Amino acid sequence: VQLVASGGGLVQAGGSLRLSCAVSGITFSTNTLGWYRQRDRQREMVAGVTDGNVPVYDNSVEGRFTISRDNDKNMLFLQMDGLLLEDTGVYYCNAISGYGNPLYDWGQGTQVNVSS
Repeated sequence: VQLVASGGGLVQAGGSLRLSCAVSGITFSTNTLGWYRQRDRQREMVAGVTDGNVPVYDNSVEGRFTISRDNDKNMLFLQMDGLLLEDTGVYYCNAISGYGNPLYDWGQGTQVNVSS
């Protein structure tokens, strides 16, 4: 399984970024997928999307982030608008189990830095 996130960078507060994750080695279309943010050694899920394309968001990003998936290209996306300083972190993608846990070893993350 390969999980390769990209698209991070340095952006001012209030700005936008679009993250992408290339996924291989799994049956992409049948998996629930999610974006996780790591800050201060803690990793938390900020957005997920089911195999039925139903999104879920953490309260901290609700209304600002949009998760989407392209089953034809095995790609997961995260549109991040209205970025806040606290959105700074390393973002990873993963598949999610029925219990809400990440399924696979973590792949390459992408660093997002939001400045004031």
